[in-house]
Amino acid sequence: MEFTNSHNHSKETLLTLYHHLVKPRMIEEKMLILLRQGKIGKWFSGIGQEAISVGTALAMQTDEYILPMHRNLGVFTSREVPLDRLLSQFQGKATGFTKGRDRSFHFGTQEYNIVGMISHLGPQLSLADGIALADTLSKKEKATLVFTGDGATSQGDFHEALNLAAVWNLPVIFIIENNGYGLSTPVSEQYKCERLADRGIGYGMEAVQIDGNNILEVYDTMLKYTEDIRKNPRPILIECMTFRMRGHEEASGTKYVPKELFELWGQKDPVENFENYLLKEGIIDEEYGTSYRYKLKKEIDAAIETAFGEADIVPNTKIEMDDMYAPYTYNEIAPSTQNKTEKRYLDAISDALRQGMQRHENFVLMGQDIAEYGGAFKITQGFVEEFGKARVRNTPLCESAIVGAALGLSINGYKAMMEMQFADFVTEGFNQIINNLAKTHYRWGQQADVIIRMPTGAGTGAGPFHSQSNEAWFTKTPGLKVVYPAFPSDAKGLLAAAIEDPNPVIYFEHKFLYRGISEEIFDDYYTTEIGKANLLRVGTQASIITYGLGVHWALEYANEHPELSLDIIDLRSLQPWDKEAVEKSVSKTGRALILHEDTLTNGFGAELSAHIAEHCFQYLDAPVIRCASLDTAIPMSKALEDNFLAKAQLAEKLATLLNY
Repeated sequence: MEFTNSHNHSKETLLTLYHHLVKPRMIEEKMLILLRQGKIGKWFSGIGQEAISVGTALAMQTDEYILPMHRNLGVFTSREVPLDRLLSQFQGKATGFTKGRDRSFHFGTQEYNIVGMISHLGPQLSLADGIALADTLSKKEKATLVFTGDGATSQGDFHEALNLAAVWNLPVIFIIENNGYGLSTPVSEQYKCERLADRGIGYGMEAVQIDGNNILEVYDTMLKYTEDIRKNPRPILIECMTFRMRGHEEASGTKYVPKELFELWGQKDPVENFENYLLKEGIIDEEYGTSYRYKLKKEIDAAIETAFGEADIVPNTKIEMDDMYAPYTYNEIAPSTQNKTEKRYLDAISDALRQGMQRHENFVLMGQDIAEYGGAFKITQGFVEEFGKARVRNTPLCESAIVGAALGLSINGYKAMMEMQFADFVTEGFNQIINNLAKTHYRWGQQADVIIRMPTGAGTGAGPFHSQSNEAWFTKTPGLKVVYPAFPSDAKGLLAAAIEDPNPVIYFEHKFLYRGISEEIFDDYYTTEIGKANLLRVGTQASIITYGLGVHWALEYANEHPELSLDIIDLRSLQPWDKEAVEKSVSKTGRALILHEDTLTNGFGAELSAHIAEHCFQYLDAPVIRCASLDTAIPMSKALEDNFLAKAQLAEKLATLLNY
């Protein structure tokens, strides 16, 4: 391996590179010993790949974000993350960065500007896009660095993130650590192109392939591009060629790897070769290397003793429950005047967004066609003229990347709203919502200040892919808040509350109601508390518990049957939902009918029914009845759609309840 000090780096710089290169190697060697002794449970080794982590990290400014993976110990050590805290993290101790809730490098820390991975690998790439977008909007001259492996380049998230970064000219360095294998699958079975760097051409970005085992080549390449893209923002793709000298994780072994590859890459060892280069150049001598390793050994042993000496975690259920969400105390925002205007459901949503944008200069909207076109339903029409394209952003068709970018914006100090053009399309971003947005605060204390708007529901003959009611996919996911307004006043107030709340909110808005219902609402900005139901009608015979379009079905039926005395509860929020209001009503009437547009099996009504049966059993005079749509996909034909919807069964279900 040839080292060329073409940048005439000082002795101090070369020694810094050396120190940071040796440190993760020595830590890893110790980890392997502890693993064999049974003192740690799992380890993903980066031995042989240290030059990539160290060279890239040292080229970044300390306040620039790095998004590493599980072979990037050198990123953490180069950022001077205390070793005892790292070891506490590895051991699942309370002083670790995830308080024992996640493994190894699955964590982030704002203190060191590091954002950790999740096991799905690819999703973190678009977080880097969002972080870089925040820097761009703030006019900061900063770069963002994100890692991926050769295996994850086959994921859709890789394509979406790189394409988005290119389209938006985001200052992101995408590092591919090409170590020859994705677990046991060789690169020959992963991609057909000769070089992964060549994929950069397709995204319209600069891309290079470098020797990932040569610390000077890595460092110099990074310095070149980071200095440039801070001034001239754009993404860069760097493929670092290296080799994984250990198994995917230690239990996997390496029997599937030809021995000659180990011999070949063993000669390219990044630590040994750089040390020999420094010896040859007279930068260090043998005694220096020995002395430095002895000093490191003492540091590592002391950190191990500290971490291993910490007490094991004593579970505290309240803390666990509380930490699913970022701390937030709701303070009602009342309208500043009593002025009201008749507005449609759609206009109320637009009102909340516009006033939220005026109130929060760091609030960014993203979605397909939401800029000049105003969105598929014209909710953001005119926003570009008022707020500009920087904050009202058209996106490519890449739902996963946009949800990830929204989280990245939140990590870097912004608020974000992402519009799913239809709630049905959320499947394209499902992983990001369920595994990133929902779990981020619980895992490492980072709020996810993101709203996902979800145009939902049937009644328009739009068929199976534009009409689903999929709220139950999200109500069972801790970490998310889910709201579903039925009236313009609530549509505005709940959306404003979601804007103020630092937690991820899935905001369902019913398409059938957009232009089908109007109401006098306050002109000023105001909030409606998430998690509080609204008792719309008071009665004694039965309680109808519903939300969304079901509210209007219930009210219509009650108006047509004035002889019935019914409580009608509009939940408004599904996570959290108002258990107290439901229990109070059911304990009074003794009968409960749960009405929703979603299908019957495992719809949100099943949770409501179970809760009522468990907590209100002694008050019930009849079984809890669910009225829901058919357990089929949603048909397009008007006649079939009407037959599908729960409304068709409402009279029969209510009669069954009242006559029991």
